[in-house]
Amino acid sequence: MPAIPHRPLQTLLHSNLLMALSKNQLLFKCPAGTTIPTYPFRLLRRLSFAPHPDQCLIKNSRNSSSKALFFAMKSSRVQSPGPLVPARTVHVAPVEEDTSFAKRVAMMKLKLEQAEIRCASFEPGQYSSMICPKCEGGTSKERSFSLFIREDWGLAMWSCFRAKCGWSGSIEASGKNKDNRVGPIQTSKVKEHRVITEADLLLEPLSDELVEYFSARKISAETLRRNAVMQRRAHGQVVIAFTYRRNGALVSCKYRDVNKNFWQERGTEKIFYGIDDVKRASDIIIVEGEIDKLSMEEAGYLNCVSVPDGAPSQVAKEIPNEGQDNKFRYLWNCKQYLDQASRIILATDGDRPGQALAEELARRLGKERCWRVQWPMKNANEACKDANEVLMHLGPDALKEVIAKAELYPIRGLFTFSDFFNDIDTYYSGNLDHDHVVSTGWSGVDEFYKVREHARKLLEKHIKKPFLNSRYAESAERMTVEELEKGKEWLNDTFHLIRCDDDCLPSIQWVLTLAKAAVMRYGVRGLVIDPYNELDHQRPSNQTETEYVSQMLTKIKRFAHHHSCHVWFVAHPKQLQHWGGGPPNMYDISGSAHFINKCDNGIVIHRNRDEKVGPIDRVQVHVRKVRNKVAGGIGDAFLSYDRVTGEFLDVKEE
Repeated sequence: MPAIPHRPLQTLLHSNLLMALSKNQLLFKCPAGTTIPTYPFRLLRRLSFAPHPDQCLIKNSRNSSSKALFFAMKSSRVQSPGPLVPARTVHVAPVEEDTSFAKRVAMMKLKLEQAEIRCASFEPGQYSSMICPKCEGGTSKERSFSLFIREDWGLAMWSCFRAKCGWSGSIEASGKNKDNRVGPIQTSKVKEHRVITEADLLLEPLSDELVEYFSARKISAETLRRNAVMQRRAHGQVVIAFTYRRNGALVSCKYRDVNKNFWQERGTEKIFYGIDDVKRASDIIIVEGEIDKLSMEEAGYLNCVSVPDGAPSQVAKEIPNEGQDNKFRYLWNCKQYLDQASRIILATDGDRPGQALAEELARRLGKERCWRVQWPMKNANEACKDANEVLMHLGPDALKEVIAKAELYPIRGLFTFSDFFNDIDTYYSGNLDHDHVVSTGWSGVDEFYKVREHARKLLEKHIKKPFLNSRYAESAERMTVEELEKGKEWLNDTFHLIRCDDDCLPSIQWVLTLAKAAVMRYGVRGLVIDPYNELDHQRPSNQTETEYVSQMLTKIKRFAHHHSCHVWFVAHPKQLQHWGGGPPNMYDISGSAHFINKCDNGIVIHRNRDEKVGPIDRVQVHVRKVRNKVAGGIGDAFLSYDRVTGEFLDVKEE
């Protein structure tokens, strides 16, 4: 390759950017005899397959727009061209002599219009970007549709690079149309990947101009060297090459120009950028771009990786299974590195796609071990978008502070009592008479009343004073504000809440999923499910209630054993026929005898309601089953309940 004269960086990156096909398209003949049309940017890889390099050089188009070539590579979702099949012969495809140029142009325009592709201001021989006629660019009106028409107007090819569209096809002026697909791209899992080397890709060390470019973004030469950031030159262009390595070996390569146009080597394995830096890390930071990963390193964080494909426009409704999760293939390919992490900090961009990416990652990684960052203000009116902006405008210490202040990723349905402190304070200061509290008529509002009532009862048991000045308190002094504040701190440190905000009833699986998150995030060692009849117990029509209860209790036991978490499952007795007022037994639970068969401990709590039978303030505790005899035995105990303090006292039966 001839030497490139020294020119300013902007000149190198923007001059001669586009390459158009020669008037007659170059075709490469495979051994099997099939002919493959060659895209102009495919020749960027190597030109050594031709008898002489000059025979395959493509003419420069100095007058064309500098954006056209890279549109097909603009989005990180675009798959870059792969290696060419070595050609046995190179020949020029003949042009149909019986079709005039004007007829071909007219026929091509007609066929494109029939395909709803408008190309009024289109220049043949170049790639043009526009809004896709099928998906209309999504909600963001992304110009994701790339169209190419051969200079002789004999062939048109197009492709939409939005992941949820993927429409591609081709038209021949005097032949058949080929509409490849409409709808999300269903790419099968790649079993074999290209083996690439720096020599194959013509990579070379960064020039002084590019080192200077990174320096302006506060990225040092040492950080660039450690991460093997390189460059590539081809036909008057120079682009940044981010080398993706695993165990030091080159796996893939992603290219970028200074206008943030990206493309990747096709056919290579998708992995996180910088994956070797998190081999044995318990804390991992995930960012959205390679420069953000380098920025984290400048702040002292080596345990950082970047996603290779950018962010989705919005959160998907459902997560596909691993075999079909092509957008996040890199995550599954690096699963063994992520499984060992106990904390994953999601430091994606602050815009809407960046937040969608954080949600998609958290759904796959497990929200219980995910944290998220809040980017600081860049100035009085604008917040920083990503790690590099924080580094450039506020410095490395500010970036350290962002990571240090990362917050727990929110999990819908899992709360701490601090989330309801305002409601508890309002309840305390309002001095409401509990005996006159009625439903608001809105279940959503009533939920807050239930929470604060639950908090009141727990606080009274802990502080041993009434929460309110109410009739139930009689003459006892209510807890002070200082006692309330200490009690709230105790509540928040001791308990976590699982609440279903939807109108539907929660299933046992939903409860156990959130309980698992609480165990992993907060170290919870006890779960109270109260009561059984407020769970969703829908079951298949061919499953009996006994089978359902058995399966449900098995799930609970497995959860308890696997997570070393004690589970108290509160179930009420069914309506008893001819009940005499005495304590029920374990077989009286509505549903199945499996409640006593599968539990480790079975305890019946009963309170007498008939003054003729005995004291009504007496709580009876009947232990009816103890699997581990070392832990205790079957027997009865009696407690006296103090309504004022909420305290239970031992009572010896005569």
